[in-house]
Amino acid sequence: MDSANLTARGVLAVAVTWVDNSGVTRVKAVPVGMLANAVAHGIGVSPTFDRFVFDDSVTGGPIGDLRLKPDVGKLAVLAAQPGWAWAPGVRYDQEGVVHPGDARGLLMRVVNQVAEQDLSARAAFEIEWCVSKGEGDEFVPACSGPAYGMTRLTELSGYLHDVLDALATQGIHVEQIHPEYAAGQYELSIAHQEPVTAADHLVLVRETIRAITLNHGLRATFAPKVVAGGVGNGCHVHLSVWRDSKNLMGGGDGTFGLTADGASFIGGILSRLPALLAIGAPSVGSYLRLVPSSWAGAFQSWGLENREAALRFITAGSPNVEVKCFDGAANPYLALAALLVAGSAGVTEGATLPEPVDVDPATLADSVPLPSHLGAAVEAFEAEPTLLAAFGTELVDAITTVRKSEISILGDLTPEEIVERSRWSY
Repeated sequence: MDSANLTARGVLAVAVTWVDNSGVTRVKAVPVGMLANAVAHGIGVSPTFDRFVFDDSVTGGPIGDLRLKPDVGKLAVLAAQPGWAWAPGVRYDQEGVVHPGDARGLLMRVVNQVAEQDLSARAAFEIEWCVSKGEGDEFVPACSGPAYGMTRLTELSGYLHDVLDALATQGIHVEQIHPEYAAGQYELSIAHQEPVTAADHLVLVRETIRAITLNHGLRATFAPKVVAGGVGNGCHVHLSVWRDSKNLMGGGDGTFGLTADGASFIGGILSRLPALLAIGAPSVGSYLRLVPSSWAGAFQSWGLENREAALRFITAGSPNVEVKCFDGAANPYLALAALLVAGSAGVTEGATLPEPVDVDPATLADSVPLPSHLGAAVEAFEAEPTLLAAFGTELVDAITTVRKSEISILGDLTPEEIVERSRWSY
């Protein structure tokens, strides 16, 4: 969409976003008249943002400059923010090469690498968030009905209507929306797409929900833990792997209809789950959510329609695997890149799957728990050569520095203090 068309639609400026290594969506914006210049030459952005922590503390220096270029092919006029449009961006160096620390650029590269194996993927997210009517930073649930109750939908039906209307106007296909378990919590599922678009849509959906919530005088949070001791916000990933237009997670003669490569793809992810948590459950607060017997997937296991397994296999419709242990603090571009790297490595290795689990893994003596704190996940990530090689030295260093900085900030605090410090960062 060119500047003249945007101006005709009342758009004055375009917000260009990227997601940093702490999972926070950052932005630079340009007036519509400068959009063509931004596409051609980029918007100046400091590489320091690679080392921003959730609380905006900075772990890197101010030297250097990157160029943030909007992907106008994904541009959307924002229904909830009159006069604004949005586009995801990729950061480039001064020579026009994709910055090695750019998460969206990494995902684009990984998708191309997976294609060299004659593989492609489809991905979708389930997005959970909590809505507050409290003053300032206080969290007060904006609805009071029972979990999954129609009462909750009725209480905020106008709000949810506006969320759905805005997303539809922006071209986002919503498959389901409902009240969730935690106080003031809702969940929305969007249709599967190729991986880069799936991550773009997650960013757009979250920022649309945030804007609609503010328009209703409320506040939304996607943080993995909103109330200490309560149920947190997951951000489950649904993923399937394809070859020659055929879904490799169905139509085979393996367990639950898996093909050999489909099983190996899941096996590659399952075997690397401890390391993957440093990307998909990337905050200290993530491990307040990732506890047994809470539908969070706290054990390194898989099973058919098992909501306690970290990997829930689904056969209804288009078969796929749901990664339940990831949450709302994750950078979606990093999360999908890491899953694709792990899964495609599993195909290369001919990885096999253990027996599926059909009970709560917490009831089994031989179940393997996933890391119970961020430090253990970071250690597993630093010891996983496949992920390290794919992400590259610069990005790995930035990610681990940010994780260790968060641990130093929050690691010795009580659950209540951790939640208070991080609730509104996401």
